[in-house]
Amino acid sequence: MVRIISLIGLIVLTALGIYIPWTTTPIIIGLSYAIAASGVSVLMRAGQVSFGHAMFACFSAYTVAYLARAFPGMDALALILAGTLVSTIMGMIIGLFVVRYRGIFFGMLNLALSMVLFAILGKLYHLTGGTDGLGFERPSLLGITLDRKGFEIGLMLVAIVCSGAVAWYLQRFTRSGSGQTLAAIKTNETRLEYLGFSAYRILWSGYVLSALVVGVAGSLLALIQGLVTPETGFWLKSAEYVFIAILGGTSHVIGAFLGALVFELARLAAAPYFAGLWQFILGLTLVITIFLFPTGIVGQLAKRRKTPEGQT
Repeated sequence: MVRIISLIGLIVLTALGIYIPWTTTPIIIGLSYAIAASGVSVLMRAGQVSFGHAMFACFSAYTVAYLARAFPGMDALALILAGTLVSTIMGMIIGLFVVRYRGIFFGMLNLALSMVLFAILGKLYHLTGGTDGLGFERPSLLGITLDRKGFEIGLMLVAIVCSGAVAWYLQRFTRSGSGQTLAAIKTNETRLEYLGFSAYRILWSGYVLSALVVGVAGSLLALIQGLVTPETGFWLKSAEYVFIAILGGTSHVIGAFLGALVFELARLAAAPYFAGLWQFILGLTLVITIFLFPTGIVGQLAKRRKTPEGQT
């Protein structure tokens, strides 16, 4: 049932982007946020919340910008792969010592690293453009040079394919033995060690996977904006990814996409009318969700599905 709903949702998004042009960019950004939130959710299944995971989107985005400026003819798909590869490698390196910690120390260490990166990018103006960022020309897509509208539609289709692939793989991962052992870190890490598993290695693998997924989102965001700034790795971006993951729920990978949908709709609806208060509205939405639906949107939907008719 979930697969059918997900397929219908992707078809609807495709139709919206093609026939209602102004929705193309919000769809790409929304899907990028959903992908990033699903990456954060991988670690949340292990009971670890990262408040600095936007740094991997930043690594990926700057890789796209540098390569697009150095090799103007480079294809957008190659840029996405390159950005994702760099974010994965950085996840491997950073994860070697970050996964030694748990709880608030894990979250704060990721936050500290992301803020260090943010400060460095802002200071190295001659390399990063500082707060002005790095702009680049629109790349080709599948070897075809497109105008702005054609490129946005093509990138939207790429984002939809990436979203479907990420959702499919992560759902299979969570049901696999590797996913179950990752979740066991949250429930009983000591017992996991007694069974002969290395919690350090398992969490490191989950951290790398999370960095990879967030890297995909960073590449897509860089391509749709045509500009990369240090704000891509700012802690508020990381907080938004966590916000979406909590809002949607982590019991199923579709939760990140539902959370991103609500997030984008609330932002698009509130920003024009409450320019100074839309963050407050989003925050209030999260508070209400935590109190009324602690398992998120997808958890509440699953609960209602299991509730027999006639019961409340």
